[in-house]
Amino acid sequence: MSSIPNASALMKIGQLKKPYGIKGWLWVFSDTDDRTAIFAMQPWWMKTATGMKPLTVKAWREQGTGIVAQFEQVPDRNVAETMNGVTLWVEQDVLPETAEDEYYWSDLVSLRVMNEQDEYLGNIAEMFETGAHDIMRVAPNSDSLDKEERLIPWHKQTVIQVDMTAKTVLVAWPSDY
Repeated sequence: MSSIPNASALMKIGQLKKPYGIKGWLWVFSDTDDRTAIFAMQPWWMKTATGMKPLTVKAWREQGTGIVAQFEQVPDRNVAETMNGVTLWVEQDVLPETAEDEYYWSDLVSLRVMNEQDEYLGNIAEMFETGAHDIMRVAPNSDSLDKEERLIPWHKQTVIQVDMTAKTVLVAWPSDY
């Protein structure tokens, strides 16, 4: 059994949903682009009221348009009923390497956002997906150009450069948008 990881070294990869059947299976919502890739990232950890606990996948399968899984720690439906909403985490070092110009959202959160006019718009507070494309929510702070929160599309026409060393994102997004 591996030791309990440091919470700062973890990345959320999904969430457990309602039970499936009577043998303790649960629906799994995957945050990964390829939803089944979540099963290649092991071991899983779950956040509970008493801290981080391991969660071991015994079996999984695609079911209709979703995914269901069975876990060693969930022997029956009664236990599964208590698991709805539990978040799934992995240590960052088990994640696959990203390709050039690909980033994990968790690595983008807190980066400084500058526009082409060299104006500091704020920091990325959150990344989320819409039907069209990913969006970065840029939150202002005491050093930013103004106190406006901005929702900026993460798109090749908008995001000009990501500099992970300097912790900045350069965007084609005038301050009056």
